[in-house]
Amino acid sequence: MNNLSTENLVRDMRAVVVDAEDLLKATASQTGERIERVRAKAEDSLRTAKERLHFAADAVEDLNEQARAHPWATAGVAAGVGLLVGILLARK
Repeated sequence: MNNLSTENLVRDMRAVVVDAEDLLKATASQTGERIERVRAKAEDSLRTAKERLHFAADAVEDLNEQARAHPWATAGVAAGVGLLVGILLARK
C-alpha cells in the first residue's frame, strides 16, 4: 500500500472513531437497560478500535521506514511474494 493510501486509511479510521465518540455523547441522555448495554458494548468496541488504530499506524510507519532504508531488500521480497503467488495460481 502506498504512503498516500495508508494515510487516507488512517485518516478515515480516525474519522470513524471521532464519529462514534460523538454518537456516544449524543445518546448519553438516553436511558434504559438496553441502551446502557449497547452503549457499553460500543464504548468497548471504540476503545479496542483506538488501540488497534494506534498500533496499525505505528506498524505502517515502521514498515515504511524499513522499506525506505532497504529498497533492494524490499524489491526482493516483493518479487519473491509475486513469484510464490504466481506459482500457486498456476497450479492445477
